[in-house]
This record gives sequence, structure tokens and C-alpha cells, in this order.
Amino acid sequence: MAAPAGYGKSTMLTEWAATESRQVAWVSLDRTDDDPAMLLPLIAAACAPFSPLADAVMADMRGVGANALGRSAPMLAAALASTPDSFVLFIDDAHLVASEECQDALEIVLSRIAPGSQVVLASRQESPLIARLRSTGDAWDVSAADLVFDHTEARAVFAAAGATEVDDDALAEVVARCEGWPTGLFLCALVARSSAEPVSAAGSDRYLADYLYRECLARLPEDLQAFLRRSSVLEQLSPEICNAVLDIEDARAMIHRVETGNLFLVRTDRNGEWFRFHALFREFLLAELERAEGAAAVAGLHRRAAAWHEAHEAPILAVEHWIQAREFERASGLVAELGLGMYGTGQVSTVRRWLHELGDDVLLAHPALVISMTWTAILLGDVRAGERWAAALDDLRAEDLPEDDRVLFESARAMVRATMCEHGYTKARADAAFAFAHEPARSPWRDQALHLYGITALLAGDEQTARVAFAQAVPLATAMGNPDTVILSEPELALIAIDEGRWSVAAEHAHRGVEAIDASHMEGYPTTALALAVAARVAVHAGDHAAGMRLLARGMRARIGCTHLMPYLSVRVRVQLARAHLMLGDRAAAAHLLRECDDIMRIRSDLGTAGAQVEELRMGLAVEPMTGGSIPLTPAELRLLPYLQTHLTIAEIGKRLFVSRNTVSSQLGSIYRKLSATSRSQAVERADALGLLGD
Repeated sequence: MAAPAGYGKSTMLTEWAATESRQVAWVSLDRTDDDPAMLLPLIAAACAPFSPLADAVMADMRGVGANALGRSAPMLAAALASTPDSFVLFIDDAHLVASEECQDALEIVLSRIAPGSQVVLASRQESPLIARLRSTGDAWDVSAADLVFDHTEARAVFAAAGATEVDDDALAEVVARCEGWPTGLFLCALVARSSAEPVSAAGSDRYLADYLYRECLARLPEDLQAFLRRSSVLEQLSPEICNAVLDIEDARAMIHRVETGNLFLVRTDRNGEWFRFHALFREFLLAELERAEGAAAVAGLHRRAAAWHEAHEAPILAVEHWIQAREFERASGLVAELGLGMYGTGQVSTVRRWLHELGDDVLLAHPALVISMTWTAILLGDVRAGERWAAALDDLRAEDLPEDDRVLFESARAMVRATMCEHGYTKARADAAFAFAHEPARSPWRDQALHLYGITALLAGDEQTARVAFAQAVPLATAMGNPDTVILSEPELALIAIDEGRWSVAAEHAHRGVEAIDASHMEGYPTTALALAVAARVAVHAGDHAAGMRLLARGMRARIGCTHLMPYLSVRVRVQLARAHLMLGDRAAAAHLLRECDDIMRIRSDLGTAGAQVEELRMGLAVEPMTGGSIPLTPAELRLLPYLQTHLTIAEIGKRLFVSRNTVSSQLGSIYRKLSATSRSQAVERADALGLLGD
């Protein structure tokens, strides 16, 4: 259902839902939902009352990029496909989730809706995915032309508004001049109710109708006009937040006056505590606010809104208001604080949008944001962004910072350098030692410093120092709520135990590593790959080949983001995955992983014991001739694979992945060959069976 604001889309959905005999789920979207990590859990939560599987997988509806498409979206699609009862899922304001990531995730979810069930999208503009679904006969459109009101319907609107004295000729002229626009007709009815001439009120611009709104606003008492203008800075309003932001004490009474006056206020909860303005009316009020009170007053309201949301533990909304207030210092500080946590919950798209809105000049002026940007890129395996921001981080001058911040900045930069290991493991060890010595005990990065100190000691062959550092990092990270360090350190302790022949101890550490992945819902992140690979080895050694193969499939998928930005981890991951494949008799897959190690070491050659492990693997593979096994999908092919669930063309997939059409065609052919598939649907089916898609 695509039409501009004011055509009654939400009203129609509400009336439809009230008369629907099937199960009903409702999702109302806002700007902060334009991220698969936010959108997919919202849909799962809405469907949970009638979909047991949606309820079960709701906490796992996280992911970034290919992980959202490769795991979260197909998991939700499978849950909805298995729902026992037919349902209708209403998604209102769908235009607010216009990012390609969300559109692709939605298409995967929609593709599995069972016959008898239905999804209804209400949007200001047509979604690109609808055009693709229409071509297959799976979409039915309602447009603005279907929603316009005729004379009879206009009469009903006027009667409901109490404007019963307008004759048929005048009403016909109003309908013609409003072109059947429902909101315009309602506004004319309000004007007519006040004894004015409705025809003179009908604006010629059916999309804006500022004159009509001014007629409505001008007839109100000044205190109510001021309340409407100022409260429009809030996407959601309640008496409490209005009192705080507008610096008044009677917001509840004001909201009641607005509601009883039919002034486009919509309840958003059953208790009548939270409301929102009709979108078009809010846009008008915002324009009126700036015209009447000036940009400085608007910024002041956003500042108070941001402070209120911070005080009420809603930092994401606070960032939105700080940016609107152009308080980039406050926004930047909060984004830097939130970045690591939002990475953990998969909300990377939201962070990236904020950073884009702040702009490079602001980012480069705030070292904490540069550090956050660099870590985000490294942890996601985004080579282009990682190299760019790491270079920007290197260019920052610590002496330009306040004296109290210099050591912490140098410590943070040292950890980035140790992780990237660009100048060899000896320099990485020195950097890690600096961070270990200078990162405060209560710092949220202290556990990261401990882990890096341990890993660089391990690269230098100092296993005892590494063991102590990992053992200290795990409880500290647990206390700090930083699952990444637990997920990275536990498999290292397991590998030390394996080298000592203590497989039972290794099994305990491996179990805790996988348990941390599952508890934190970080499946698919590059930092999980080592824990999964080591756990696969432990399971196979214990004779549980089925569990080992499942863990191995998860680890192979997670290696997508293991790039030369984290070279020692990326190499160690592949060595352990190769060893697990060898334990299962798959020498071809092990040989392929060895070649991937070589690709990384061509860029980062000086990796100490990690490089030695590669050579040990090479020698082991050279002992016997290469027989049997299968060639796994490469990281590039695994990035492409989730897009085969959509109707995107080869050219469109190339744009998503920033590669050429020819590259996509070549990778697609390789995927078909490796999966023994001849079509997209067959490739998806076989990938799902192998654990390369979904759960």
C-alpha cells in the first residue's frame, strides 16, 4: 500500500486488523528501525504470540550484512513458514526502513510466507522489493488512486467532523480541489465546522496544504498552538517527556485537549500514555516551529529531549536528538560509548548512519570516534574501511589532546596496531605490552588489552605468559559484559590444553567459548570463528562427528570476515578449521584453507608461531596424496550466497557487494559447481542443508 502522507493508510490497516479473522501481527516502524538488527526482532516479537518458533528465535534476530541475510532473515522466514495458523502481518511506515540491507532481509522473510497468510506493507513510496514480487505474481497493490475519497465518502467525513451544513455543490468543489485527498477533506471539514467557507480552504497542493493547516492552527488558543509546535520535535510523546522538554507542568491536560480536538494525534499504546502526531501534521508543525520561534529554539528543544532520553536510559534516541540539535560534541561522545555495545547487538547499520550524519570532519576531530570506526571495521572484516580509518588513527597527534587523555588514546591506538600486526609480531607484542601496562583496571578495554597481551606472547612462543593473560581476561570480560574477549580467549586456552594432550580440559574451554557465542547471540561475527573451529575439533576427537560437522559449518561461515585486518586470528582460524576437516577426512577442504592462509600471509608475513602452524599444516598435507573431500565455498562466495534467496539480478548483487557483474557471475558459477546445483533455489536448498544459511 503505497501513497503519500494523509491518504489513510494507517487507518485502513487498523480497520482491516480489527475485522481480520486470521491471527494478526502489527509492526509500526520509526527511523531507528532502519537496521536489520532492529527490524527483524520487531517482526519476530509481533508474530511471537501465534508463532512459537518466532518467539524461540527472537533473541537471535541479530546480524550485520551477510549475517543478517545468511542467518537472521532465513531463521525468521523459516519460523513464519511453520506457523500453524494463518496470519496477517501489518507493517506500517515501511518507507522508514529503506536501506538495502533491510529491503533484502524483508524480501527473504516475505518469500517464505505460507499460502493463506499475508503481509501488508504501508509506505509513502513503493519498495523496490514489491516490483520484484509483482513480477512473480506475489504482490497486490493499493495506490493513492485507490484511496481517494469520492463525494459520498467526503460527506461521511464532513458529517463525522460535525460539518453538516455544507451543500452538495460546495462539497463537490471541495472534493475536486482536494482531488479526493482524505486528509485534505478532513481539514476542510474542520474549517467548515468553524463556519468558514470550505472551498476557500481547499489548497491546490494536495501534498502540503499548508494553508489548511494554518487554518486549523490559527483558530486554536496560543498556549495550545505553542504546545503543538514545540512537542513536534518528539517522534513519540507522553505527558512526562512533554513536561520536561517543553518546560511546562500541564502536558497531560494539553494532550487531552489535542486529542479531543481531533488534531491528528494517534495513541501508540493501550494505556494512553504515549502518542504520536500524524506524520504530515508533524512535518507541518516542525516547519511552523522553526518559522515562529527560530532555529535556536528548535535546537534547544532537541537538547532537552536528548538530555531526557539520556536520563531515562534511551541513549539511541538521545543521539538522534543531539544530532538534530547539531550538538556534535555530545553526539560524538555518546556514539563512541555506544559503538562497541551496538556492535555486539548487531546494530552496526545504525552506528554507520550516525557517523555519516556527523560527517568526516566531525569524526576526525574526535579521536574516540576514529577509534570506534577503526575497531568496527576491523571486527567486521571491512578491509576498505579498516585500512582507511587505521591510517586516519595513525595520523592523529596525541600531543594535540588534553594531557589526561593522551595515555588512554595511545593505549587504544596501540591495541589497534597490535591487532592489525602490520609491522610484524615483535612490534605487535610491544604495542600490546604498552596497552597492558597503561589501560586502567576499570577500563572497558582492559580485558581486550589482556587478550592482546596474551595473543602476542603466544605469537612469540611464550605460552605460559599467554595462558595467564587469557585466564585473567575471561573473568574480567565476563564482569564487564564484553563477550568478544571471552569468545576469543577460551579457544586459546583450549588449544594450549590440546597441545598438552589434556583434551578434557580443552573440552571445558571449548564449551565455554561456544556457550558465550550462543548467550550473546553473536553468531556469524568473525571473532566467533576460532571458538567454533576448536569446538569442532574437540567434538570430533570425542567421537561426536555430527556435532563436529555442525560446529565446523558455523565456523566456516564465520570466517567470512576473518581478513588481514586481524591476520594472526584469521590464519589461526583457518589452521584450526583445516585440522577439523582433516579429522573428518576432508583433505581437499584443508588444502583450500591452507591457500587462504597463504593469501593472508602474502600481506602480513611476519606472524610468529601462527606462520609456523601454517607450515606445519603444509607439511602434513604434503605427506599423503590429495584424495577425497570437497572444496568449500570461499569467503567471497559465502558473502554472495545469501543474496541467492532474493530476486536481485546479478548486476544488483554486484552493486550490493561492490564487485563487477563478471565477478558475481564467476562466483555464482563456482557456487553452483561446489554445491552441485543448477539453479538459485537448488543452491539455497543445499546450502541450508549444509548449515551455510539459517540456524
